[in-house]
Amino acid sequence: MKHRDGVLLLPDEAGVSQHERAVHQVLGRKIAALLGTRFLGEHEAGRGAGGTFYWIPSETLIGARRCRELGIGGVEDFFGGMVEQPFMGTKAISHPLAADGREPPGWSKAFSEQVAGAILGGSTLFDLEHAQRAGERLLEQGAIRLKPVRGKAGRGQEVIRNATELAECLAEQDANEIATWGLVLEENLTEVVTYSVGQVHVAGLVASYYGSQRLTRDNTGAEVYGGSDLTLVRGDYAQLMRLDMPEPIRLAVSQAQLYERAAIDAFGLLASRRNYDVAQGVDCQGRQRSGVLEQSWRIGGASAAEIFALEAFAADPQLKSLRASTYECYGESTPPDDALLLYRGEEPEVGLLGKYVKVESHDILQ
Repeated sequence: MKHRDGVLLLPDEAGVSQHERAVHQVLGRKIAALLGTRFLGEHEAGRGAGGTFYWIPSETLIGARRCRELGIGGVEDFFGGMVEQPFMGTKAISHPLAADGREPPGWSKAFSEQVAGAILGGSTLFDLEHAQRAGERLLEQGAIRLKPVRGKAGRGQEVIRNATELAECLAEQDANEIATWGLVLEENLTEVVTYSVGQVHVAGLVASYYGSQRLTRDNTGAEVYGGSDLTLVRGDYAQLMRLDMPEPIRLAVSQAQLYERAAIDAFGLLASRRNYDVAQGVDCQGRQRSGVLEQSWRIGGASAAEIFALEAFAADPQLKSLRASTYECYGESTPPDDALLLYRGEEPEVGLLGKYVKVESHDILQ
């Protein structure tokens, strides 16, 4: 295994929240142990690293030049992903451009064509000028969902039912933010189940998985991400597809693979951590729909389950598959049985929050 001077967290310029920092530190120590090196904490902005390190960025890295500066030559050197343009690492790529909308440098029509059978109906915009017209076209088919592309845990999204609501919501958007990152308008589904599909590569270990997300209520009563329940296998997606899984899940895994292949082809994606949200539900015409909502090529909400699973695979070479879960609990709450505490504290923006992880060690792949 490649010699490294240690593992470093690489916070985004905007910083990370208290609870994210705490969980990233736990996972950084786990990854350092898998690599047989030291965990060195956070890299300080403006200081040269002066060595050979494994990096854990808090966001998708932008640009091959940035990777070269960090000494990243491939997926074995960092936990996350790299793309050339900011919008490529967000849900902006999950829909074709709105008619007459501005096309940013690096946009790929080929990607949109390749993933057409794996996404929901919708449009992406990089200017507000055409957003009202694009949204009204989508509203002809029923309610839509407006999605700021950098929102996490479902925060900032709005369900729009008519042109007036659309205009009011668009008036609140930041034009500069949209010019760089984009804005998504997407058909709204009901009776939604959101599946997670992904793969991680660390220290020569590969694990692939499917799972589902849980929703919970935060301290304001809003419905937000509450954790993930994953089924993981040692190996690639082909190994994952060997599992006996319900057809809706098999469809979700297939759509995620199509989306990922298209991203590699169109955007030159380099990633050691890949996670895809696939929504299945009922559209406004009563039809069953399934499509990839977005990708996460960075350390994320399910990463505790991913890394603790890799630790279990490393400890038992005979172990082929397992289940792992993460939990995000707001307010005064009782953690699940046998769950390990990752963080519990008072957050400035969300109040009291606890984060936990649980691994079920029994092998489900015979």
